Amino acid sequence: MSSTHPPFRASDGERDRAIDELKNRAVEGRLSHDTFVGRVDQALRARSQHELDELVADLPRRPTLRQRLTDAVSSVSEFTTRLQSAWRKPRLPRLALPDDDRARYVVGRGSACDLVLADLTVSRVHAELRREPDGGWTLVDLGSLNGTRLNGWRLVGPARVRSGDEVSFGDCGFLVTSGPSSL
Repeated sequence: MSSTHPPFRASDGERDRAIDELKNRAVEGRLSHDTFVGRVDQALRARSQHELDELVADLPRRPTLRQRLTDAVSSVSEFTTRLQSAWRKPRLPRLALPDDDRARYVVGRGSACDLVLADLTVSRVHAELRREPDGGWTLVDLGSLNGTRLNGWRLVGPARVRSGDEVSFGDCGFLVTSGPSSL
C-alpha cells in the first residue's frame, strides 16, 4: 500500500509572490486586465504551490541579470555608433546642389564629368544628378562597380536627393547642401 500525501498547502508568501509576478507582467503589458483579474482570483483560491506555478507558467521568462547586462551593453554600443555617425556626418565635404539651369550633372573619375573625383573606387562615369520638373534632384547610379549610396543605402534605382542627405560615390562621401553650385 503506497502512502500518498496530499500536496502541501500554498503559503501566503507564495501566494503573494505569484500575485506580484502577475502584477509585474500586467504592468509590462504581457497580460490583459481581464486575464490579470482572473488569475489573481485563481491565486487567492489556489490550494498548492503547483496551482500557483501553473498561473505564471505560460508567461515569458523575465530577463536574467546576464541578459539585462547584454541588453545594456548593446544599447550603449548602438548609442555610441549613432553618436559616431552624427559626429562624422558634419565633417564630410559638402556637395552643393547646383542652382543653375542645367538638367543633369555627371559624377565620375573621367575628365568629361561635371564633378571629377580622383579616387580608384569611383567609376569613370559613376552617377548622375538629374533635375526634376519641380526643381528637386534625383540621384541615379550609372552602373558603377562600387555603387552609389544615399544615406548608407546602395541605390538600385533613381532616388530623390535633399539637403542634409549623405551621398557616397564608391568610397567618396559627401553631405548634400543646397546653395551655390560647387560642381
